[in-house]
Parts: sequence; structure tokens; C-alpha cells
Amino acid sequence: MKFYFLIIILISFSIQSLNAQGIKGGLAFGGNLSQVDGDEVFGYKKIGFNTSALALIEFNKKWSLSLEANFNQKGAYQKYPYDYQGDTAIPYYNLRLNYAEVPVMMHFTDKGFLTFGLGLSWARLVGVNEIEWGKQTSVTLNSGEFEKNELNGIVDLRVPIVKGLHFNFRFSYSLIPIRERTYTDILGDSWTRKQYNNVLTLRLIYIFNQAPRS
Repeated sequence: MKFYFLIIILISFSIQSLNAQGIKGGLAFGGNLSQVDGDEVFGYKKIGFNTSALALIEFNKKWSLSLEANFNQKGAYQKYPYDYQGDTAIPYYNLRLNYAEVPVMMHFTDKGFLTFGLGLSWARLVGVNEIEWGKQTSVTLNSGEFEKNELNGIVDLRVPIVKGLHFNFRFSYSLIPIRERTYTDILGDSWTRKQYNNVLTLRLIYIFNQAPRS
């Protein structure tokens, strides 16, 4: 984690140097609404942070390439009215997954306004916390339940607000399972499911020294 945040700081301090070389730097901050598909919990109910330092190469007024260094929080959350026996009020499931993530994306700007992006990201799991039925589980970063490396597909939309400042909507999805888990019900029946991160991101991006598009 310390090494990862050092990389973000170095990218941030290198922004002016990047601008001098024709590569623009930027910063992004926002939040995620996430769920884990395959975990028997449903809905984009887990809230997390998404922060990023980025470098942007603009080939022309339409095409650009971006590279980011992100701290990205994902997971799942669900409250239940009762447990399986129906005698405990409002237990809950709460999963927090912290990732250091590196997205690489190609962008296309339509008519100088909306910017569409498509790309991939590699993510490294740096923190895990799981609470099930209101109690802490034995799952840790190194206990082996979750894959430490994640590959994501990303679809991105960027809308300018004022010069340099953009609103960003992003959808990302795990391309390989982050976990495989076997569930057992009260009758003793069991089933195994592969799990995938499913994330909606809303954030603001500021790109330094970006000229207005005509």
C-alpha cells in the first residue's frame, strides 16, 4: 500500500513535466456503487472510494489514450430481516475489497463534447474485510479465499463541465473470477458459485492544461 500511494504521489508531482512533453496529467476523485455477482447478495449497495492520478496522451481532437493509478474500493452489502431460523433481527453481510488498480483506456471524443472510453485494468488486492450475519469472518488478505490479481473490462463516459473539469461515469466488470465459494443451506444442500466484481463509478476528473475543444 505504501509503495502504491508513493506511485500516485510521484505521478501527481510529475504532472507539469508531463505537460511539457505533450502528455497531460490529471487527478480524479469519486465513489463506487458495487456488488459481487455470485455471492447470493443483490444490488449496487456497497459504497466505496475511487481516487486516481492519470496521464493522458491526446493524439488528435478525437482520439486519446489514458493510463491511471487508482485506489479502488469494491465489495457487497446486504441487510436481512431475519437469519435462517428467523430469530435474529437485522443481521447483515458486508464485504470490503480494496484494490490498487491500473486502468489503460482508449478514448474517442464525439463532436468535441462526449468522450467514450473502452479498456482494461489490472488490479491487485491490498485489503479484505468480510462480515457475515453480523459477525467477522476468518477471511483475510492472505487466507486464500480471494484472488489477489484481478482483470477488468471497462466502459467509460466523460462529459466536460468547465475547462479541464469533467464528470465521469464508468462501468467495470471482472473478466476472471475473484473467488469461488460453496454455499450450504439449512437442508444440507450445497452449490458452488464463481464470483465477479460489478462496479458503477461516479467521479470528477481534472485534466491540467487541457485546451478547450472546438
